[in-house]
Amino acid sequence: MKKQDQELLAVGRIVKPFGLRGEVVVESFTDSPARFRTLRAVHLGSDAATARPAHVTRATIEPRGIRVSLAEISDRTAAEKIVGYFLFVDAQHRVRLPRGRHFVHQVVGLTVLDTEGAVIGCVRDVLKLPAHDVYVIERNGREILIPAVREFVLSINPEEGILRVHLIEGMVEE
Repeated sequence: MKKQDQELLAVGRIVKPFGLRGEVVVESFTDSPARFRTLRAVHLGSDAATARPAHVTRATIEPRGIRVSLAEISDRTAAEKIVGYFLFVDAQHRVRLPRGRHFVHQVVGLTVLDTEGAVIGCVRDVLKLPAHDVYVIERNGREILIPAVREFVLSINPEEGILRVHLIEGMVEE
């Protein structure tokens, strides 16, 4: 098993308590909030290193977030103490992405090469925008923004640590 598959992946963050029975509202980090309806085993914590196992007993999708009940949280006081905590899943509970799609954590840190094989920089962040994602590339202390569309992104290979791009004039200032 690859090291990456053993790591926990954050799927949401608790933003506030809801009601008196320990329910919480979760901000989803996934493209498919409906996944919470079937999610039962999670890890709860302020970071992956300190997260403890928890059990989702119910999840309701609402316009303002996902309302989640955890077996380990039974009242509002306990729910208030976990505001800001993340819900993590292990490899067994991750959604399976279609071929050619990648998790953000698989893209951040990749070395970016142009069509000639020259190093452009390193992916520092992925901006989630309404039309499409945008890769933030760090190059010599400056940022380059590359739309995550087929016209510019030729291939993504997390195993090799490489993102290949096609640049057009004006994208990179020298």
